Amino acid sequence: VQLQASGGGLVQAGGSLRLSCAASGSIFGIDFMEWYRQVPGKGRELVATITSGGTPTYADFVEGRFTISRDNFKNMMYLQMNSLKPEDTAVYYCLVVRGGSNYWGQGTQVTVSS
Repeated sequence: VQLQASGGGLVQAGGSLRLSCAASGSIFGIDFMEWYRQVPGKGRELVATITSGGTPTYADFVEGRFTISRDNFKNMMYLQMNSLKPEDTAVYYCLVVRGGSNYWGQGTQVTVSS
């Protein structure tokens, strides 16, 4: 499974961004997909998960601001981020779990200015 994340950028506080993650390769049987984020000096933290059936869950810090979704026909996953805060600044990574193995995308930088 190969993953390509995109959609990051620089946005002012209160703004929005939509991240995309394109999956290719052996994508049959993907269990669940997730978005993580990482800031320098810290480990990756889970942002949101979406199951194969489309059920989403979110980290507490999301507070209703983000929406995770997936399009199984296009092999895409998305993260719509609204009401962005400076503390949301991080590199965002997509993860796919398939057959007990984890596959990571390369990350996309999100910078929120105050």
